[in-house]
Amino acid sequence: MTTASNNAPTTYFNLHTQGIGYLNRVREVPVRRGQAFMACDIAALHGASDDVEYTRFDCKVASGEADRLIREHLEDVRAERKVLIAFRIGDLWVDPFLYEKGERKGQPGASLKGRLIFIEWIKVDGQFSYRAPARSDAVAAAEGTEHAETDGDKADTDADSDQGQPTPTAARKPTTAHQSA
Repeated sequence: MTTASNNAPTTYFNLHTQGIGYLNRVREVPVRRGQAFMACDIAALHGASDDVEYTRFDCKVASGEADRLIREHLEDVRAERKVLIAFRIGDLWVDPFLYEKGERKGQPGASLKGRLIFIEWIKVDGQFSYRAPARSDAVAAAEGTEHAETDGDKADTDADSDQGQPTPTAARKPTTAHQSA
């Protein structure tokens, strides 16, 4: 027996991480069954500009446009040029592992993994080689309001209001989660 709630379309909540980082270790990953995919590491910059720190993300290249751009810059990475990108990663998760060799052999470690879904711009050795077309304000507003409000979201909206009055979801600006070390 099917109920009306089973026929409703599924809604999703997106958690995106965005930043600027150096592109490294670009590779094509073979898959036993299915099509190979592109992957890369991004050494994301954070902290004070005069004392920069890095956080490494191991990413599956998930969008067609990002895949095309990564492939175009594959030789730049292999030639050890500085390829700096402004990126957006979705579906961030932690992958625990044990070191198999080196000084830390047998010790636990963790890798931050995600899906590279958007590249805003690319610089090679300090020179722009790509800039994404500007998004219109209408598109940006639509992306922030495309998901249905849930009861939990309504509770968050009520808590955000300084007068105790609910703020409509469409009026809130979309936020982006940033990782901090």
